[in-house]
Amino acid sequence: MSAQLTIRNVSKSFAHRRVLDAVSATVRPGERVGVVGDNGSGKSTLLRLIAGQERPDDGEIIVEAPGGVGHLGQVLDLSPTATVGDAIDAALTEVRELQRKIHEAEQTLDEGGLAAYGDLLTALEIRDGYRADAKVAAAMSALGIGHLDRDRPLGTISGGQQARLALAGVLSAEPELLLLDEPTNHLDAQALSWLEDRLRAHRGTLVVVTHDRLLLERVATAIIEVDGDRRAITRYGNGYAGYLDEKRAARQRWEQQYAEWAGEIEHWTQWGATTAYRVAPGRAMKDHNKCKYNGDGQRVQASIYTRVRSAAERLDRLRAEPVPKPPDPLRLNAPLSGGVAEGAVIELSDVHVAGRLAVDHLTVSAGERLFVSGPNGAGKSTLLAVLSGELRPDTGTVTPNGRIGYLPQENTVRHPERGVLATFAQGRVGTADEHAERLMSLGLFAESDLRTPVGSLSIGQQRRLALARLLVQEVDVLLLDEPTNHLSLTLVEEMEAALADYSGAVVVVSHDRLLRNRWRGGELPLREGRPLCVAA
Repeated sequence: MSAQLTIRNVSKSFAHRRVLDAVSATVRPGERVGVVGDNGSGKSTLLRLIAGQERPDDGEIIVEAPGGVGHLGQVLDLSPTATVGDAIDAALTEVRELQRKIHEAEQTLDEGGLAAYGDLLTALEIRDGYRADAKVAAAMSALGIGHLDRDRPLGTISGGQQARLALAGVLSAEPELLLLDEPTNHLDAQALSWLEDRLRAHRGTLVVVTHDRLLLERVATAIIEVDGDRRAITRYGNGYAGYLDEKRAARQRWEQQYAEWAGEIEHWTQWGATTAYRVAPGRAMKDHNKCKYNGDGQRVQASIYTRVRSAAERLDRLRAEPVPKPPDPLRLNAPLSGGVAEGAVIELSDVHVAGRLAVDHLTVSAGERLFVSGPNGAGKSTLLAVLSGELRPDTGTVTPNGRIGYLPQENTVRHPERGVLATFAQGRVGTADEHAERLMSLGLFAESDLRTPVGSLSIGQQRRLALARLLVQEVDVLLLDEPTNHLSLTLVEEMEAALADYSGAVVVVSHDRLLRNRWRGGELPLREGRPLCVAA
C-alpha cells in the first residue's frame, strides 16, 4: 500500500529554538495514527505542518488526499462575533465548495460538461456531502451541544462548547485525511465513547494528537512519538500495545548493553591491575648463568608492559564510547520504619471552604486507596489542597498523623531564577554531587538541564521536577492531583506501576480514564464540594 502522507527530513524552528530536526515518517491510507510526547515537544507543530498551516524550514511533506484534509486545532480560529453557523460552514468549507460548483454546473449544464458534473457529484458522494448538515446536527447532539442555535455568536458560548463545535464540524466534513489535536478535551464519558466509535468508523486516514491512553488503546493502529529533547520522531506499529511492547524491549536492550559495557570495564580494569602481571613461576638461576637470567627478566618485563598497555588502550576505547546507565524505574517511597502502619494518616472534621468545599468528616487510613471523582468545579483540587495543609479551611480541623507527599495540579514556581538542581535539592541533606547523581538516576532530566532556570522550563519539565522531588521523599500518604498531566506516556505507565507497589495511602484526582479503569481501591464522589459517599 503506497504512502498517503510522507514526512521527509523536515526541520522546524521557532524563535531560534529548533522543535523538529530532520524528522521523517510515513502514514499509509486507512491508518489511524496516535501522536504522543511531552507537552511542548512539537506534536501540535507537526500536525500544523501536515495540514499546511505551517511551512517547514527544511525538508518536505507530501500529502495525497483527493478527498480533502480536515484539521482540528486546540483553539477555534474565528472571531467572537462569528456565529455557530459560521463555525459549521468553516469546517465544511470543502463540502460547501463542492455544493457551490455543482449548483453552478447545473445552471449551464451541456453535453460537454457532463463528465465534469459527474466528477463533482462523485466527489460530493464520497464526502457524504448530501448528509453533511444532518451529520453536524447529530454530532452536536452526541457532544452535548445540540441546543446551540446557529445564529448564536461564538463569544457567548464557553471554550469547551467551542471546542466541541469545531470537533462536530470537522468530523461531519468526512475528510480523507483527518488531523485532530487533543479531541478528547472537554468531553464527558458519553461523548468520549461516541468519539471512539466515530474514529474507528472513519473511512479515511486519521492522525490524532492525544494524551488519552484509552483512546489510543481503542483507536490507534500505529503510534508516532515526538521526542522534544532529541527533536526527533519515532514510529511504532501495532497500536498502543505495540508501542508499550517496543518501549519495554528497548529498555531491556539498553540494560543489557550497559551491563556488558560495565562488565568489560570491570574486567579490563582488574586484568590490567593483576592478571597482566602474572608470569610463569621463576626458577633458580642455573650454572650461575646471570646473563640468561637477566635476559629472561627483560622479556618478562616487556611482556608485562605490553599487556598493561593493551588493557589501558582497551579501557580508553570503552570509556570514549560509554553506555549511559539506564534510569531507575520510578519508585514511590513509604517509610521503612517509623511510618504509620495503621489508623488514620489524615483526618478532616467539619471542614468548610466558602463556596468550594464542605466535609463533615473524612478519614484517610494507612494504606488506603481513594479515587476522588466529580465534575469540574466539584471541589476535588480544593480537597487535596486542604488535606495537604497547603490550604487552610475557613472552619474545621485537619489532623495529619504522618508524612505527606503532595503533587498539586498546577506547578507553582516560587524562584524562577533558581536552577533545576538547586530547586530539586532545596531543603534536602547532601552535597551537590549527591543530589545531581540522585536526580540523574531518575531519568527525568539530562545533565545539560541541571543549571537551567526553572522559570524557563516548559510546563512538562516543571511537572517532572515536581515529580522528582516527590520520588525522593519517604511519605505515609500521597496526595496526587492529576498526576498524569504533562507527562510522557511511558512515564505515566511507570507512575502507575510505582503506585501499585507503594505501601502507603494514596488519594488521587484524575481525568485519566485508563488510570480510573485500572484503579483498585475506594472512590469518593464529590458534588458541589460535598462528598456523596465513600465506595469501596
